[in-house]
Amino acid sequence: MSLSAADKETVKLFWKKVAGKQEDVGSDALCRMMTVYPQTKTYFSHWKDLSSHSPYVRKHGKTVMNGIGEAVKKIDDLDRGLLALSELHAFQLRVDPTNFKILSHNILVVLAIMFPDEFTPVAHVAVDKFLQAVSKALAEKYR
Repeated sequence: MSLSAADKETVKLFWKKVAGKQEDVGSDALCRMMTVYPQTKTYFSHWKDLSSHSPYVRKHGKTVMNGIGEAVKKIDDLDRGLLALSELHAFQLRVDPTNFKILSHNILVVLAIMFPDEFTPVAHVAVDKFLQAVSKALAEKYR
């Protein structure tokens, strides 16, 4: 599924609303992912607290969302723009690429909860397509 020019503009405009709330969005999405998909906890077994208020979860949630924010800036060439992150996750962290889709789903849920007025059906479709494209770009080095 490719992103149209309208999708890209919708993502960029919506992401401006997320700015400043990356840590909250990211930590809630990570916590939800680890609760609903407990197998994803294996990557974070060294963390003592996996709640959404945990400093570990909050820090990583912010890191994830800042990475997605960078992807918004590189929306016209995600494969090249996310190459370093793809290599990191494939070769160093060895994250199962299925987890990118799982986390993307949880990010969508959190965005819908935190931005009920702004997360319109049009924004939902555009952000969903964008997160799918990000997941695909991150999985590129696994092939």
